[in-house]
Amino acid sequence: MKQRKLVANNKKARHDYFIEEVYETGIVLTGTEIKSVRQGKVSIKESYAKIEKGEVFIYGMNISPYEQGNRFNVDSLRPRKLLLHKQEIRKLIGYTTMKGMTLVPLTMYINEDGRAKMELAVARGKKNYDKRESIAKRDAAREMDRRMKNR
Repeated sequence: MKQRKLVANNKKARHDYFIEEVYETGIVLTGTEIKSVRQGKVSIKESYAKIEKGEVFIYGMNISPYEQGNRFNVDSLRPRKLLLHKQEIRKLIGYTTMKGMTLVPLTMYINEDGRAKMELAVARGKKNYDKRESIAKRDAAREMDRRMKNR
């Protein structure tokens, strides 16, 4: 199995969206940004991805400035390019033109090569009753496990 260090996790994404498909993408970062990522100073909670002119960009991802970076630091909320194959981008364009579909980052990690990667999901937003239903299912499964354990 591939060794990877989890840097950021978007727990709210699975709660707020139905995940249709997941893609692994690379991210274009500067030198000080990757150093900050390795320290784990990343937040992807408020972020989303958009396709513009045949390229995928992520918005709202916060990478805190590197302490020793001084003048080489860049804006912490700047849009960053995601690296995907052309046929994958075409597929994503098809998905996002459908009603209610969006691109949401799930996790960000560093793989064994030392490269920053991101799991990008094609997702459909949940309504409030869907969220309540998934919470009820999770609670019921938890209760069943608890009772089986106590037997």
